[in-house]
Amino acid sequence: MTDTDGTPEGAPREAAALLEEAALLEEAAKKSGLLWLTVAPAPARPVWHVWLDGASWLVTAREPGAVEQFVPGLTAAATVLVDVRSKDKGGRLPGWTARVAVVAPGDPAYEPAVLALHAARLNAPDGEEQPARWARECDLVRLTPTASARALPHDAGRAVPIGSPAVTRGASPLNWSIGRLRRRD
Repeated sequence: MTDTDGTPEGAPREAAALLEEAALLEEAAKKSGLLWLTVAPAPARPVWHVWLDGASWLVTAREPGAVEQFVPGLTAAATVLVDVRSKDKGGRLPGWTARVAVVAPGDPAYEPAVLALHAARLNAPDGEEQPARWARECDLVRLTPTASARALPHDAGRAVPIGSPAVTRGASPLNWSIGRLRRRD
């Protein structure tokens, strides 16, 4: 027998709500290749990831200035705050708390995660040698959701962007096609 909302009779509504929430978190993370991680006390920073087997997987460099993304303090943290953007509208969705686990190359979960990340990595500088470089120079991190979605803050999470050495070298080149009106007869 089921209630009118489709949950089994006797099953707590809270459990059904948690399952629904977990499905929403998974769907949002699967659709977006970008997460915002907050490793306390640093501000949130964007990272690319892959969702696999109920967790977000990412590669982080061990040293700043390496080819891969560097997230200071991530591998030493027990938990992090994760926010995801909406793939449809680009807005911020409610985030969650995740347990951090560094996965070593000998672990059975290592190979499938590296293959999924390798397939998703854009502009790999070393092509098919990338997984071997990751094993030497990077850490594979699994972020497993542990707490339910957090409500969005009142300021929608607006913050000053983190500084970066990536800057524009000068003014953009002149493009005559922009702003030109086409004549219609």
